[in-house]
Amino acid sequence: MTAARDLARILGLWRSRRGWLLLGALVACGSALAGLALLALAGSGVARGLATGTLAAGAATLVLMRPLILLRPLLRWGERMATHEATFRALADTRVWFFRRLAERLSAGPGLNRSGDLLGRMVGDVEALDGFYLRALVPVAAAAAVVVAIAAILGALSLALAAIVTLPIALALLLPLLVAPFAARAAARNAAATGALRAEAVEPLVAMEDILAANAEPRALARVEAAAQRMDRERRRLSRAGSLGAASGALLIQAALLGALAWGISGGAGGGSTGAGAVVVALFLVLAAADALGALPRAGAALALASAGARRLLEAADQPVPVPDPPASATPAGHAISMRGVRFAWAPDRAPVFEGLDLDLPEGARIALLGPSGAGKSTLAALLLKLAAPQEGSIAVGGVDYASLSADAVRTRIACLTQEAVLFDDSIAANLRLAAPDAPDAALWDALERARIAELIRALPEGLETRCGEAGARFSGGQARRIALARALLSPASVLILDEPTAGLDAATERAFLETLDSALGGRSAILITHRLIGVERPTRILRLAGGQALPAMS
Repeated sequence: MTAARDLARILGLWRSRRGWLLLGALVACGSALAGLALLALAGSGVARGLATGTLAAGAATLVLMRPLILLRPLLRWGERMATHEATFRALADTRVWFFRRLAERLSAGPGLNRSGDLLGRMVGDVEALDGFYLRALVPVAAAAAVVVAIAAILGALSLALAAIVTLPIALALLLPLLVAPFAARAAARNAAATGALRAEAVEPLVAMEDILAANAEPRALARVEAAAQRMDRERRRLSRAGSLGAASGALLIQAALLGALAWGISGGAGGGSTGAGAVVVALFLVLAAADALGALPRAGAALALASAGARRLLEAADQPVPVPDPPASATPAGHAISMRGVRFAWAPDRAPVFEGLDLDLPEGARIALLGPSGAGKSTLAALLLKLAAPQEGSIAVGGVDYASLSADAVRTRIACLTQEAVLFDDSIAANLRLAAPDAPDAALWDALERARIAELIRALPEGLETRCGEAGARFSGGQARRIALARALLSPASVLILDEPTAGLDAATERAFLETLDSALGGRSAILITHRLIGVERPTRILRLAGGQALPAMS
């Protein structure tokens, strides 16, 4: 029942594509019926030839077969085009939905989730859903149309023959439902093993420098090989389930053929040419049905894989939202920030980061917030960006409590230059426009000027269209940090949080970067989160985080 509910939810996600999905299924049914009609006419021609003793008597059926001979390949082409177009559109919608759900639930990053596994869910598990439509729903619909047509055609010749032939092939329609539960456990283990393999492969690649420095490459390789072996083992089990279904389908087709022959041999329809003709038609129809019914055993395995993929997607997508938005968002009058009596812990079983924290950031003020690692500096940034919510106390901006504000309302007023600000493998312009999608080039250059990186960008052959490389590999650490600063400055936010903005920079680059801030910030409020000050920051107030509270630095 859980699998059925999961797949029903996936179908619900595809509602906007129901026109394409229905068209694909209808064209597939038309293609299968065209193939059935071809062999039905051929069988009818042979039967007439047997009845008259000359094949010329069946030549009239060739006139009817000619358009079908042309129509059949066109319908097969149309089936491929329509079903794949429907699948591509439906899966694209699923990926967008899944990404949005993850963005709401993992706003502070993957956390305890493995990035490689999440990538596997978005790629591999979504791809498994194409089997739900392409290799399960569509083949079952086409096969059902064929079975109904055979029952109608043979029923007009002999009800007994129709029952004998139709019963086995109708049972074949149940194979997907019979195979799917048998394959479900293997499919679930296969999906988990595939996700684990992606995680084991991605993590060492991301941290390859550390892996090589620690001479841990053999151990990382061993973990990848072990994960690959587990995945292969589960795939073999799943393949066995599909093979069993295929064998069962072949037996049912053979049963239909033998049943038709037995009916004819036993003198069905009184024997003679009429009975022989009916048997010939039945045999041709069963052979035609074999094409449509042959996909059904694979449909069971595809259904199991789709169900496992859907379960993994929904497990991640249904995680609770850390900080739900209110039904309606208020509008703050300004951007002064106040925190009163804030208590926060990342988990009930972990020590609180803050106990009774009070903090004020008036409009236009610049606070330097100092403290060692683990004091809660980055946690404070997460709270102010509404990536997390305090268990006690309140946070307000412009006099409006965060509980009355949506995350978007908060983040249009407060922007952050994070400790590990990422430049994506796209153009400089595209990276900057993350903060302001409609910003003209002039605004981009202004932000780059204030971050004191415009001169370097102008010197590049492609200027703003220069690609940054993965994680900003095209630029040095200081250059990448200045581009990230320009992106933050491009935001319309009135408050800027700078979370360890000089982490990883050498002393000279750090000093040059911090000297930029005073002029770059203009009249914005700012919170500079850092381990120490070097004397060029010019804050209006210096606080130190200690014991879960913000204390004056000189106390």
